[in-house]
Amino acid sequence: MKKLFYILVSIFITTNICAQEGKISIDQDAQIAELLEIYKKNLDNNDYYRIQVGFVSNNAKAQEIKSNVEIDFPDLPSQIDFDSPTYRIRVGRFKSKLEAERKFNEVRKKYPNAMLLKPKKST
Repeated sequence: MKKLFYILVSIFITTNICAQEGKISIDQDAQIAELLEIYKKNLDNNDYYRIQVGFVSNNAKAQEIKSNVEIDFPDLPSQIDFDSPTYRIRVGRFKSKLEAERKFNEVRKKYPNAMLLKPKKST
């Protein structure tokens, strides 16, 4: 009978125990956010090899080419760069020339007019 009593008391106690809730707050210097923004901008400005798959004067046609490229090569980031009056569809961000050339050969099978773009030299 004592065992039954202890078991019932144990069950009652364990079912009524409430877990503590915690709150986490992070205080950081405002300059950290500024440094992150500078870092992100620097990453965008880094020199990468890119592949240009299209060069058109019509935004709708550029969007169509970009959509097709995203279907054909979903692993490559694509973007449309506008330099008046043309839209340039570019894919990939390759740090090494070897990696860029390998992907370029693959892309060129589907887009024969593709061009491998070398990174701009920093001044």
